[in-house]
Amino acid sequence: MDPGKAIFETVEKLRQRRTAPLVLELDLTEGLTQGPPSDPLAALLSMRKPRLSDVLAGLKRARQDSRVKALIVKIGGNPIGLATVQELRQAVVEFRASGKQTVAFAETFGEFGAGTIPYFLASAFDRVYLQPSGDVGLTGVVLEQRFLKNALGKLGVDYEIGQRHEYKTAANTFTQDHMTEPHRESMARIVESITEQIVAGIADGRRLDPGKVRELIDRGPFIGAEAVDAGLVDGLAYRDEVYGEVKRAAGEDSLLQYVSRYHRASAVKKLPHPTADGIALVHGDGAIRTGRSGRSPLGGGGAMGSDTISAALRAARRDAHVKAVVFRVDSPGGSYVASDTVWREVVLTRKVKPVIVSMGDVAASGGYFVSMAADVIVAQPGTLTGSIGVLGGKPVLSELLEKLGVDTDHVAQGANAGMFSTSRGFSPEQWERVNAWLDRIYDDFVGKVAEARDLSRERAHELARGRVWTGADARAGGLVDELGGLEDALQLARKRVGLAEDAPVRVYPRLNPLERLRGPESSDDKAAALARVRLDSWGPLARLSAELGLPATGPLALPAWYRIR
Repeated sequence: MDPGKAIFETVEKLRQRRTAPLVLELDLTEGLTQGPPSDPLAALLSMRKPRLSDVLAGLKRARQDSRVKALIVKIGGNPIGLATVQELRQAVVEFRASGKQTVAFAETFGEFGAGTIPYFLASAFDRVYLQPSGDVGLTGVVLEQRFLKNALGKLGVDYEIGQRHEYKTAANTFTQDHMTEPHRESMARIVESITEQIVAGIADGRRLDPGKVRELIDRGPFIGAEAVDAGLVDGLAYRDEVYGEVKRAAGEDSLLQYVSRYHRASAVKKLPHPTADGIALVHGDGAIRTGRSGRSPLGGGGAMGSDTISAALRAARRDAHVKAVVFRVDSPGGSYVASDTVWREVVLTRKVKPVIVSMGDVAASGGYFVSMAADVIVAQPGTLTGSIGVLGGKPVLSELLEKLGVDTDHVAQGANAGMFSTSRGFSPEQWERVNAWLDRIYDDFVGKVAEARDLSRERAHELARGRVWTGADARAGGLVDELGGLEDALQLARKRVGLAEDAPVRVYPRLNPLERLRGPESSDDKAAALARVRLDSWGPLARLSAELGLPATGPLALPAWYRIR
């Protein structure tokens, strides 16, 4: 082959790649990650998952890019939280408003299962396609809880748990055999609020009357052909047919490119100066615990370590080129002490520069504690937040141990040395100490809410009592300032300090490879914010967690079954 011809063809292909129309693609089959990986294990586990911030920034940039003609999103079965879905919907609606085509494709919206939230995302697109063998599991919203009191009673396990107050229901799984009235009231309002949001979104996206959408929800799930007849999807087609149609409309020479890759390529072309003024982005994901962030290789997901988040906030507020901080919180809570540590760093940072909190799918209990001191709190309507309350106690295993033939004996000095033993219940004097502990935490929590949110203590208590709110209801009650997502929080931060709309966003802590290798010189060092792979699944409460039979994430925690997916 002629070498000159080969070089010419190579150059021509590169030129075409730089100038050809683009069809952006987003594959949600494996779900999304909220932020950059915090440790090597997290990096490995998130290799195939797009990052939410990259997707949002990429779609924002693409709205102004004449090369980008369309967006195709493959919606899979991996559950994505409602608030994250609302962030994606908002980005799609804004991309669609720029005049570019948007297409959603799914093999199925729930294969003989629920698919309400995935379909809610799809309804934001111009056109929705479903594989001919697929279904639309539009069935509504349900929060279901199982109660283990009677089963545990048969085993000889009792629970002695105190809570503040009647809506702090995380322990009800073990202490009740049905929903209490406050429990049912709280969950019913959550379901009602979320249903209102979903109905409004589908009605707007599919140009249907809200009453018609509620009627369709009551008729679901739908076989593919039924979904077409009902106006829920635009056609039944396979992937090759959908992608082929979109690419032909964009131009025969059009190229397909993932949104995340498009964002990274575009960002490299417009790299800001290393010392340019910008916004710091700190991610706080997972259950809150003392120490460093990380995850266990044995399972249990990630954790927000108070040392890691505190070091990141300190580094951001000491950086003269950081003009404001956006703190992204996606956490069900956990340790009261760790939450208070992070709260203090937010307070100190706010004295130097604005702090904007962006709430993810859930920022409740301890997740709200670390958020409440910010200048502005931004949440999605479907974010689960609040749960301003506390619980604490222990299981009593004496009867179970007796049934198993296990004898317990002990030697102790100190009247309350064995107070936290699961072999016996609390004495009246020990219950007094437990209640004093619960009252102290609750009073501190409510007092800080009242001060941060400019509420009377009575009003703060009324909104607290352990109750979980949707973001929409939390905003109505004054616990949240704005409804929106991460991009809204970043833009709000830029506006507050007079930065341009495209001012850079840098994830903190910012560490070069050498800093990562050498380790921190002190707790003030940026490297102190490094996360780690935790070899213990449950931290310092591993023994108690094992005896409880549940994740012991701390007294300020929201149960996992509250997440809406």
